[in-house]
Amino acid sequence: MFNLIPLIKNENMKIYKRLGTWVMIGLLFLVIVVAAFFTKFFFVEENSERWEEQLQMTNIQLIEQIEEIESSNIIGISTQSLHEQVAINEYRIENNLPPLDSQTFWGFMNSAPDFTSIAALFTIVIGAGIVAGEFSSGTIKLLLIRPVSRYKILFSKYISTLLFALFLICIMVISSFVIGIILFGFDGIELPSLTFTDGKVIERNMITQTLLLYGIQAVDLVMMVTFAFMVSTVFRSNSLAIGISIFLMFTGQQLVMLFNDYNWVKYILFANTNLNQFFNGTPMVEGMTLTFSLIVLSIYYIFFLVISWIMFNFRDVDA
Repeated sequence: MFNLIPLIKNENMKIYKRLGTWVMIGLLFLVIVVAAFFTKFFFVEENSERWEEQLQMTNIQLIEQIEEIESSNIIGISTQSLHEQVAINEYRIENNLPPLDSQTFWGFMNSAPDFTSIAALFTIVIGAGIVAGEFSSGTIKLLLIRPVSRYKILFSKYISTLLFALFLICIMVISSFVIGIILFGFDGIELPSLTFTDGKVIERNMITQTLLLYGIQAVDLVMMVTFAFMVSTVFRSNSLAIGISIFLMFTGQQLVMLFNDYNWVKYILFANTNLNQFFNGTPMVEGMTLTFSLIVLSIYYIFFLVISWIMFNFRDVDA
């Protein structure tokens, strides 16, 4: 295990000595800064002083929508998420807990995890080229003549890719925290996050909620990066791995919705990567649960790694 550390250090040196790596890091930081300034100075928020009246109007609309769905007897459409939202809104009114304003610290912090898709895009670029780039440049032969097994070389590259993804997430968390404090201050920082669990509304610490949001987004990030890593290993093509991965990252869930009427669609990777559907909303496919999605993701994850290992270990370098 210890002889992996020099390999991982070597791979990280390769990643961070590139100008393109630091350009991607700078762009990620810039996106967060621009989003914060746009939210602060250009986004027009509804009158927050009338939030109770607004929530009451929202509940009336939600109840009408629930009654319309239930009276139509449409199969496959659940009203559970609508009932939960009504309960949360009523809890806010009864306990004087205004909803999160996007122009507050926690409002911005809870929206920051949405930028994980940008971090995923940049990590895919790194992961797609970390193996394929060795073959295209011919440096793979220099790696393989070392007295180190192939699987350790491959493992060090994969770990380095995940560490880069973790580094980007840390940048997102730290920069959004600092920028959020500077631009939005501490107004509303004591407010809890509300969630509907086991038939009742419960209050959750905002720090826990924010970390949960990042964790949910990180699952999607890891799966897409692992997929790109596999394609890079199998086809030894940087551009092919990047192209396929980015295409599926942005169109995967649309493809799931297209075949939503078929029961087998729940076994597709992209029907399970968005774990947020089990915390804030309705599952994309009826009958899916968090446990089911985690099992499916685990199977895909192992499959991607096994295929990468087989192709890297047993294929002729000169092929």
